[in-house]
Amino acid sequence: MQTVIRTKNLSKNYGKTAVLKNIDLMIERGEFTAIMGPSGSGKSTLMNVLSTIDTLSGGDVWLGEQSLLALGKKELRQFRQANMGFIFQDYNLLDTLTVKENILLPLSLRKMKTADMEQRLAPIVDALHIGDILAKYPSEISGGQKQRTASARAIITNPTIVFADEPTGALDSRSATQLLEQLVLLNETFRTTILMVTHDIYAASYCRRVIFLRDGAVVSELYAGDQSQKAFYDRILDTQSLLGGGKAR
Repeated sequence: MQTVIRTKNLSKNYGKTAVLKNIDLMIERGEFTAIMGPSGSGKSTLMNVLSTIDTLSGGDVWLGEQSLLALGKKELRQFRQANMGFIFQDYNLLDTLTVKENILLPLSLRKMKTADMEQRLAPIVDALHIGDILAKYPSEISGGQKQRTASARAIITNPTIVFADEPTGALDSRSATQLLEQLVLLNETFRTTILMVTHDIYAASYCRRVIFLRDGAVVSELYAGDQSQKAFYDRILDTQSLLGGGKAR
């Protein structure tokens, strides 16, 4: 297995408050992993540090063989654009661009040839079933379609890893299920490595691994293995009940 992310003694402080405490973590290529924990456990902070949106206070983070500590601000920005994809709860789509233009925007900024962009777009459109909305604008599509558009944009650059921050948080149950099924499809079809922060046990049950945080430290991990989604859901529910802060469906 190829290690995508590795941390050693990762810590993050805000003033005198320790938010993350000496976290050792490894994410392998092709994993679909959830980070869960009670409110204030540090899960969003961990994602922000791993994705270079925020800085660490101690320890180190490697993406592949690259230590993020060795990069300056400009280098970090370039590294993030080249290696990371993002799916946010609020979509972050540009209202003045069509769905297709939103998806292709990262490639357009890299001045990729149109033919190459179209070639890269086609299998993603098929996987996410969004061919019928490509010419529409964000104001003309549903929340579920917006999140699928955001997912397509996140993987169009062939990133090393996709960070998903509460991607189902603004969706109804049906749209959330559809999105999760499509994230699984992207993970399995393209071997996309996905790291998702969620408080939703149902969403986490679609992952193959769940990492639990409490008070800024990793306190437990679960692997789905050969279990059914329902059986994995029940295990996550039991573990999260002990920690507090889980949302069940």
